[in-house]
Amino acid sequence: MTTPSSKAGTKGVPRAARERQVLAAATEEFGRRGYEATTVAAVATRVGVTKPLLHHYFGSKQDLYLACLNPVGDRLLRAIRTAMTEPASAAQPTALRVLHALFTALDGQREAWLVLYDATLPPDSDAARRAAYYRRAIDDLAATGTADLLRTTRSGDPLDADALAYAWRGLCTALVRWWVNHPDQSPEAMTQRCARLFAAGRTILAAGDEIA
Repeated sequence: MTTPSSKAGTKGVPRAARERQVLAAATEEFGRRGYEATTVAAVATRVGVTKPLLHHYFGSKQDLYLACLNPVGDRLLRAIRTAMTEPASAAQPTALRVLHALFTALDGQREAWLVLYDATLPPDSDAARRAAYYRRAIDDLAATGTADLLRTTRSGDPLDADALAYAWRGLCTALVRWWVNHPDQSPEAMTQRCARLFAAGRTILAAGDEIA
């Protein structure tokens, strides 16, 4: 019995499985090299398929990027929203819950965060607009969370909130970049590390208050 061409893969691999392989390889390429430096040919070579076949499956390089970006963006938004709506606790405050959700959502595909925050996307392209949509949505969630945090300190300065949201995004990106280079670190280990770093930061700030 002949397998329908719509489901056929290459070298005996079903098309759905081959597409997953392509997306995994492309996500890593886009994340590590950036959109501008990534080529469809390099992705095809990594997976062991021809460039024409990859184009047949996904279309242009921009289409391939979007196929990598969309599931990642949706997964991150779901994870962050869920973490932010969970009840706060002394054991794991909102910031740590969000970080744990972020690490868990990216586990096994850590470069995906860098795909979302790719600075080499062509301006005014569908890729840049879609990435900007996800970044704005994540920034909106960060702005809500940081504003709530500042309200607990009775700070109503909107510039304080904006600066803190900006710093939070930079912190998340820095932590993920570090995590990419330490593949042995699990999401749980990263969350515990962040808890220790936050505690150290509070200790340092408290010591500064005592000196002042």
